[in-house]
Amino acid sequence: MNIGIPKEIAPGENRVAMIPANVATLTANGHTVVVESGAGDASGYPDQSYLEAGAQLSSDRDALFANADIVLQVQSFGANRVNSEADLARVRPGQLLMGSMDPLAAPQAAQQVAERGATAVALELVPRISRAQSMDVLSSMATLAGYKAVLTAAMASPRIFPMLMTAAGTLQPARVFVMGAGVAGLQACATAKRLGAVVEAYDVRPAAQEQIISVGAKPIELDLDTGSSEGSGGYAKEQGEEFLARQRELMTAVIAQQDVVITTAAVPGAKSPILVTAEMVKAMKPGSVIVDLAAERGGNCELTEQGKTVVVHGVTIIGPENVPATVEYHASQMYGKNLENLLNLMINDEQQLDLNFADEVIAGTVVAHNGEVVHPHMRKLLGLPELAAEPAATAN
Repeated sequence: MNIGIPKEIAPGENRVAMIPANVATLTANGHTVVVESGAGDASGYPDQSYLEAGAQLSSDRDALFANADIVLQVQSFGANRVNSEADLARVRPGQLLMGSMDPLAAPQAAQQVAERGATAVALELVPRISRAQSMDVLSSMATLAGYKAVLTAAMASPRIFPMLMTAAGTLQPARVFVMGAGVAGLQACATAKRLGAVVEAYDVRPAAQEQIISVGAKPIELDLDTGSSEGSGGYAKEQGEEFLARQRELMTAVIAQQDVVITTAAVPGAKSPILVTAEMVKAMKPGSVIVDLAAERGGNCELTEQGKTVVVHGVTIIGPENVPATVEYHASQMYGKNLENLLNLMINDEQQLDLNFADEVIAGTVVAHNGEVVHPHMRKLLGLPELAAEPAATAN
């Protein structure tokens, strides 16, 4: 097959869909891989490294899309809502598109691809099952986001993280509080702990306490009924306003003691819950830092401004965008391996595309196929009726 890897065009996107090591695997299996010139430059993978991996280079984006059976991207339609219209016009019937598509927040992208007669695979929908861990882009990118959030906080803080006993006196360790103990939160805990901070963490899911302890942090417990806090796939379920109000009340005293607060709480397809109110920020120590990893979904802090750093009541509040793209070398490595593993699942022994919809991973990630939005939940989001029949078990 002919596999195309275009250069990312979303503003601030420094990653590339596959690195030369992934390309070498595909070319060794007989596939033709065409990489747009300069696609890997921003992430530290020059054109020459792709040529050495067996790829072909093209400076013609139109030709790359026109000839590719499969197009691999980091920010595909839906995820890139800024300047992807020209690429959508390049999509042709029968083509397979794989990338991040933000499907729960931008379901219309799946419908647009379906109208073009192409097949779309949204990487965010990889099910959280053991067999699919090696394909889980969200977990890979969240790992890097959690790591980078701590470094960002350390750079902004007027305090050092570790305790130091010096001739000039003893420097007390920074207190770091992580809100949300998913993949990003746990990595933030582990990174802050390695830097020597006193680390505490909170998650609405009772099951997360053991995971918090496992990375060297202390779990904070609040007097709340959390029996129904966990939804499908291990994600936190969206909570009612009464629950959130009580949570914020109890959390105020905890946050007031912290030097750094890192918030990571997100609900797939929904606005992020407000965990840190303006009043809570006012109660924090001057010089404290908040890094809000949920800034792109509205923020966990009431005062977060997406893409900006603001100072309110002496507290620095950072609302970063696309954090994985700031560690683009390793983010591309992880993303590319996830993509390679998922693509391998969709290619048969004859190295042809073989979408077996009886497979839970394929059924869960394919959002558009044969001119239809085939993902049941996506159809609900779009207000479309249920399909009369499921897709055929196998489609080439």
